[in-house]
Amino acid sequence: MVESESERRNGGSDTSSLEEYLYRLQKELQALRNERARLESHTFLLQKKYIELKREYDRLIQPPLMVGTVVDVLPDGRAVVKNSNGVTFLVNVLSSVYPRLRPGQQVALSQQTLAVVGILPEQKDERVKAFEVIERPNVSYKDIGGLEDVIQEVREVVELPLKEPERFKRLGIEPPKGVLLYGPPGTGKTLLAKAVAHETNATFIHVVGSELVRKFIGEGAKLVRDLFKMAREKAPAIVFIDEIDAIGAVRTETLTGGDREVQRTLVQLLAELDGFRPLEGVAIIAATNRPDILDPALLRPGRFDRIIEVPLPDEGARFEILKVLTRKLKLSKKVDLKKIAKLTEGMSGADLKAVITEAGMLAIRRNHRTITETDILDALEKVRAKKGKKQAMEYPIYG
Repeated sequence: MVESESERRNGGSDTSSLEEYLYRLQKELQALRNERARLESHTFLLQKKYIELKREYDRLIQPPLMVGTVVDVLPDGRAVVKNSNGVTFLVNVLSSVYPRLRPGQQVALSQQTLAVVGILPEQKDERVKAFEVIERPNVSYKDIGGLEDVIQEVREVVELPLKEPERFKRLGIEPPKGVLLYGPPGTGKTLLAKAVAHETNATFIHVVGSELVRKFIGEGAKLVRDLFKMAREKAPAIVFIDEIDAIGAVRTETLTGGDREVQRTLVQLLAELDGFRPLEGVAIIAATNRPDILDPALLRPGRFDRIIEVPLPDEGARFEILKVLTRKLKLSKKVDLKKIAKLTEGMSGADLKAVITEAGMLAIRRNHRTITETDILDALEKVRAKKGKKQAMEYPIYG
């Protein structure tokens, strides 16, 4: 029997509809599979988070541990420990902790048995980190005038041992540990330390002596200990102690509580400078305006191997300083710096900088295109008047 044209057409239409229906079912099935995979992945993450939270919860509900200090480690697996109240106990030690246990370490103690269950990380005063100079000062040796001899000595004592230590080892010479710079205020001691920080790739640690003086017993000594520990860890390093006389004054027998704490800090500093732990890769620069009050123990060889005076500049040095201070300024061609250097006798580098700055301010006020010699001379008189007034306030005369 021959199939009619209409029947063939209807049959083809049914087949096409069935294929479309199957295709839709396959797409829905694939979408459901994708959704199932997503939900399984999400369930896995939730289970993982649940385990972490449960572990954290179990940790938080555990009884707190006590903190103690190891006094001695015995060969039978026990240790002598002093707890936070100062009472000493003979306690057991967790077998996994015992091989790493050393006297002086801080440990965690079980409240029930006082057994040592863990070693605490070594504490370090966070204030020490603030002493490190992250960005190098923008001062080079070229910015310091009139101190060529001092610069040469500082480079020999500080830079050479850090950059070329093999030269000292080859000759069997122990490299110098540090240099003490002394002289009147404003002569360039701190500026010189900044230049050293700029010229060397060593870590530069800057601390003012008064910052090491602390209120509570032993706190200043601990700060000094942590300071030098950080220097050793970051070697090669340079430690610059400005105004060292704040902690390095001569020790006396008549003491108040504050004086005793300052002396404890000084003793710790002496121990760090010349103790059992070598200062390999660490150089020390100290500065003071009062060398006459420093403790003799601080000045002996082996602690500060070079003691260098940074005096008030003479006429030639003042001329060099003025050249450095004015090299980027717009000066009148008629300015005679040699004449200015001659007129500024007794002035420090800081005083000369104040004169040049004041001359610039006068030139701005007078609407000058350049700084004239008259501006500098007027500024000189103004700075001298201020300096005389300051000295009169510091040393008043009572009639």
